[in-house]
Amino acid sequence: MPIARIHPETTALLVIDIQERLIHTIHEHAALVTRCRALIGAAALLKLPIIVTEQYVKGLGHSVAAIGEVLPVGTPIFEKASFSALTPAVRERLRETGCTNLLICGIEAHVCVLQTVLDCCTDGIQTFHATDAISSGQPDQIAPAFRRMERAGSIPTGVLSATYELMSSCEHPVFRAVLPLAKTVVSL
Repeated sequence: MPIARIHPETTALLVIDIQERLIHTIHEHAALVTRCRALIGAAALLKLPIIVTEQYVKGLGHSVAAIGEVLPVGTPIFEKASFSALTPAVRERLRETGCTNLLICGIEAHVCVLQTVLDCCTDGIQTFHATDAISSGQPDQIAPAFRRMERAGSIPTGVLSATYELMSSCEHPVFRAVLPLAKTVVSL
């Protein structure tokens, strides 16, 4: 059986629901935002497609400014009502990119992230969930959500692990540009 790997040619980054009125209820939210910013920055440098979702914007607001300011210009942001981020519009965007893998970060682990991973696994989309860039307002729900994701077929990873796997070598053209982003995560 082949081992699933995170390759820049086949992977898109999905950033789920890191929103204004939700973020301050999230366990270790400052560290979460820092890690997600680093992952977005690395994805942008590596030219990965980035997809962002926002849950019920009228009630929860838009993505927090700290996330919005690191998104490349033109990054698609999809509003959703379903808990799963794998909406028809997101499916279409993923199809347009040609990517077969999703690297996932965001909130909340036991609701929108979990439902997204389950839908992806059901549909044959390989997911990698960045455990250090996913959180919840109920910390006791995080570990069970991660176990369920893994049992469904998602592969746990971390921000640094995924970033270095995407580059595969210190000779990668963006390696030096990624180092400052990596240092923000290491210092947490």
